[in-house]
Amino acid sequence: MSALPSYAGPLERFWYYAFRFLCGAIFVFLISPIIVMIPLSFNAEPYFTFTPEMLALKSEAFSLRWYQDILDNEQWLHSMKNSFIVGIAATLLATSLGTVAALGLSRAEMPYRTLIMGILLSPMIVPLIITAAGLFFFYSYLGLAQTYTGLILAHTALGTPFVVITVTATLSGFDRNLIRASSSLGSSPQRTFFKVILPLISPGVISGGLFAFVTSFDEVVVALFLAGFEQRTVPRQMWAGIREQISPTILAVATILVCISVLLLATMEILRRRSERLRGLSPS
Repeated sequence: MSALPSYAGPLERFWYYAFRFLCGAIFVFLISPIIVMIPLSFNAEPYFTFTPEMLALKSEAFSLRWYQDILDNEQWLHSMKNSFIVGIAATLLATSLGTVAALGLSRAEMPYRTLIMGILLSPMIVPLIITAAGLFFFYSYLGLAQTYTGLILAHTALGTPFVVITVTATLSGFDRNLIRASSSLGSSPQRTFFKVILPLISPGVISGGLFAFVTSFDEVVVALFLAGFEQRTVPRQMWAGIREQISPTILAVATILVCISVLLLATMEILRRRSERLRGLSPS
């Protein structure tokens, strides 16, 4: 069945197909660098270009040597471990703080809601280089520069706004009569939160946590200012590899990061649909 109604005129039909062609062209423009990068990570030669053998699809032109180089290189393994340690710790902190902040800001009697929301979202608005420079001088004064604690706290500040936004959006359709019903039945505020509120807003909480993790895992500017050699993360190691020793291993690491991002995006889409079903916005 055609998506266009039978009474659609020539101009409407032209715009219908032109709009879809434009969207497709923009999508190809955005996705092309990623599509080109992935096969180059399997290049058997230490080049950043397609060799004639690769274009001819010869099996000897493809290799997993750069992925093996990640496993054999202590610096890459150390940076991977750091990224997961910092990312998981920052995600847990950002998710906890962002959820509590969103719960408070969702209440109508909360004073100065707009001002507090603006302050919480400022890490998303202020240029990252300014945030990184400010954090460096502040943490240097506190002795937190080039420490795991300082890097985790910095990534927490960058990830918290995403949690606040997603949880606030989830709470917009939350029925507060459920809280009153729970209280009338003698439930404590803590039990009401864990048994009533959290299960219903969990898709937004988890989505915000995933955004916070991706933000921490991909962040490089703050890591350049705050991370020492021991705290070097994957993006920081990639930056150092580009400046010091260019190797296709960077392409292999980038491909792994793309795969992780795709998995997280798929997870967030599943959670979004579950949230809509719980809120009655889509059929089950």
